Amino acid sequence: MKRIASFTLGLLILVAGVGLYLKAELSKLEGHPIPTEQADKMLAIPYEPALSKAMRLEQAAEKQIGITTGYNGSYQKIGFPDGDVPQKTGVCSDVVVRAFRGIGIDLQLELNKDMKANFSSYPQKWGLKGPDTNIDHRRVPNLMRYFERKEMTATVTGNPKDYKPGDVVAWALPFNKTHIGIVSRHPSPGDPNRMLVIHNIGSGAVFEDVLFAWPITGVARVSE
Repeated sequence: MKRIASFTLGLLILVAGVGLYLKAELSKLEGHPIPTEQADKMLAIPYEPALSKAMRLEQAAEKQIGITTGYNGSYQKIGFPDGDVPQKTGVCSDVVVRAFRGIGIDLQLELNKDMKANFSSYPQKWGLKGPDTNIDHRRVPNLMRYFERKEMTATVTGNPKDYKPGDVVAWALPFNKTHIGIVSRHPSPGDPNRMLVIHNIGSGAVFEDVLFAWPITGVARVSE
């Protein structure tokens, strides 16, 4: 019995150690958002009077900065359609969903419609047997598949000039994690050809110079 108890204790310590290691490694993904004072100045820069749909999408993403200040990846029951978790929190995909609602497109509703008719065409990673309006639109692989099915995808390249304000970009993070954000209208301090990204990777919606921080797995672009 002592040997079993010792083995169990050792296993628990190992699991806890691995958990702490993964948590520490994932925390490193949080980079260096643009300082608040500088971000406030960027947000104050006016837009052109006539905005394209892509620029209106970017603007809707910008409006979340300073509002969404936290991160919560837990499963939550929300309304349908137009359901949302509290504005002050959310995950990376919520930045995108909220931005699209800012231009009159409810991805929760539209993705659910497509999934109902074409469930087998979507990633089968979560053991579901049908659509779930609480979570489907908040999962990066589902969003990117929807954009692909609606012929909204653009080519992934290593050239920063190919990424335009309002583009939706998805990345592959370490430990089989996925991430998503929206390209902003503001250039990086380090390269005027590379735009900052609006995303939430743990500390709320922020501007950050992370376009090429991780491997890009997909790009979506709205059209007029």
